[in-house]
Amino acid sequence: MKRFGFLAAPVCSILLQGCGSDPAATQYGPAPDLPERQRGLLPSMKIADPTGWGSDRPSVPEGYTVNAIATDLKVPRQTLVLPNGDILVAEGKGGGDAPKLRPKDFIAGYIKAKGTTSVKGGDRLTLLRDADGDGVYEGRAVFAENLNAPYGLALVNNALYVANQDSLVRFVYQEGQIRAEGSPVKITDLPSQINHHWTKSLAASPDGRFLYVGIGSNSNITERGMAAEVDRAMVWQIDAQTGAHKPFATGLRNPTALAIQPGIGQLWAVVNERDELGPNLVPDYLTSVREGAFYGWPYSYWGRNVDPRVRPQRPDLVAAAIRPDYALGSHVAALGVSFSNPAMGGRFGRGVFVGEHGSWNRNVPSGYKVAYVPFRGGRPSGAPVDFMTGFMGTDGKTRGRPVGVTVDPRGALIVADDLSNTVWRVTPVRR
Repeated sequence: MKRFGFLAAPVCSILLQGCGSDPAATQYGPAPDLPERQRGLLPSMKIADPTGWGSDRPSVPEGYTVNAIATDLKVPRQTLVLPNGDILVAEGKGGGDAPKLRPKDFIAGYIKAKGTTSVKGGDRLTLLRDADGDGVYEGRAVFAENLNAPYGLALVNNALYVANQDSLVRFVYQEGQIRAEGSPVKITDLPSQINHHWTKSLAASPDGRFLYVGIGSNSNITERGMAAEVDRAMVWQIDAQTGAHKPFATGLRNPTALAIQPGIGQLWAVVNERDELGPNLVPDYLTSVREGAFYGWPYSYWGRNVDPRVRPQRPDLVAAAIRPDYALGSHVAALGVSFSNPAMGGRFGRGVFVGEHGSWNRNVPSGYKVAYVPFRGGRPSGAPVDFMTGFMGTDGKTRGRPVGVTVDPRGALIVADDLSNTVWRVTPVRR
C-alpha cells in the first residue's frame, strides 16, 4: 500500500495530462460543449477525502428542510417508498475481482478506494417506519438479509422485486409487514462475470408485466475484450412472470438508475459515460430509453462522435447511434434518478432529481450533489439546479456521497448517502 501512495504524487505531477485547473465548459442540456479529446498516461485524479458530518448537514434551498432519518447503515444505495409510507433501503457493496490489465488500473483502483466508506456492505434490505407521521422514522428492522449486493428495487402489487448484482429475485409483500416471509424466488440470472460495473438498476412497466434492468459494461472502453461485454452495457426487458428477457436498448455504458415517467410510461435512465478522454469528456447523461435504440458505447459518444480507441471500428453502428436527451456534466457519476411531483413544491414540482455521486477523475471535482432537471411538456427544459449540496465542503473534505434518490408522493425527497451511511429526507416547509 505504501508503495502505491509513494507513486501517486510523482505520477500526477509528471505523467498526467490535465493535472492543472480544468476548463469550465458549458456541459449541460441537450447540446453540450464537447471539447477536443485529451489523452495522457493517466486521467487527472482528485478523489473524495472522507470526514464526518459532525453537526453539519447538507444544504437545501430556502423553503426546504433536511434531516437524517437513518444513520449507521451498511452502505445504502437505493431506496423505495412503500404504499404505507415505509421506506426500504438496499444496502450492499458489490463488484468482482476484475483483472488489472494496465499499471493505471492498479493506481486508479487504489486511489478510488480511498474515497469510499470502510464499512462492509450489508447485503440486506432495511425497513424504516414513521408510525405517527411526524417525519421521525423511529422504527427500523431488517426486512431481508443474505442478499448479494442488492441495488434496484421495484414493487408491483404484492410482488417486491430486488436486483442483486447477480440475479433478479422476488419477495411476496403484504402492506405493513416489517420482515419478508420466506426466501426470495429467482426470476432470472443477471450478468455477473467480473462485474466491473456491478450495480443492477431496476424499474417496472406501468402495468407490471415487464421489468427493466440496467446492466453496466465490464470495462471503460472494451479493454477486456468484447467477450467480457456479452449482455452488458444495455437495459434488459424481463417478463416478470417467466423471467424471459431480451435487450431493450443497447450502447448504454453504465445505466445506473432507471425511472418510469408518470402519466406517460416512458422509461428514463441516467448513464455514466467513458473516461480517459479529458476532464470535460464525456458528459454523463439523462435520457429517455427507446426500445431497440443504440446509444453509442463503445464505438461513439454523444451520438456519432467516434471514439478512436475502439478496435475494430463499427461505422454501421455509429451511423445508428442516438444522441441522449440531456447532458449532466462530465464525470459527475449520476447514480440516482426520480421524477418529482407537485407535492415537492414550487419550482421543484415538475422535473427530475438526480443523485450525483461525484467525480474521481477530474482535478476540479464535479457532482457530489443532488441536481434537479426541470421538465416542460414532458421533456427536460432549462439548466439544472443544485438542490442538495454540501457533500463536499469548502475545506475540500467529503462528508457524503449521494446515490439513490426517491420522491415520496406525499412530498419528500429521500436520498441515500453511501459515504456517511445515512438516509436523508428533504421536505418543503409547510406554512
